[in-house]
Amino acid sequence: MESEKQYAMFIHLSQLAGSIVVGLGWILPLVLWLTKKESSEYIDANGKIVMNWIISCLIYGIVSGILCLIGIGVVLLIALAICNLTFIIIGSVKASQGNLWPYPLSIPFIK
Repeated sequence: MESEKQYAMFIHLSQLAGSIVVGLGWILPLVLWLTKKESSEYIDANGKIVMNWIISCLIYGIVSGILCLIGIGVVLLIALAICNLTFIIIGSVKASQGNLWPYPLSIPFIK
């Protein structure tokens, strides 16, 4: 179970790879989740949480980008970036403790 907790934590933290290489923040968590989802319900649940957040964050980012045309989108993009970083950190800590923590504001696309 300890290795499952660590792996789940890495799925959450792997989203930060998008800060280094564009697109890697969703590819890496997806690959990590898909390679181990069959072997552990805990990893599968954390992978779904992360993927739901990535999809939700993408939608919020597109809407905020469009709203930049009227000015409010910049504030929303900043808020989204702060939420994203905060949720990743909290999610990874919770995963390392063995707790499931669905990200607030996340739309449950994958169940």
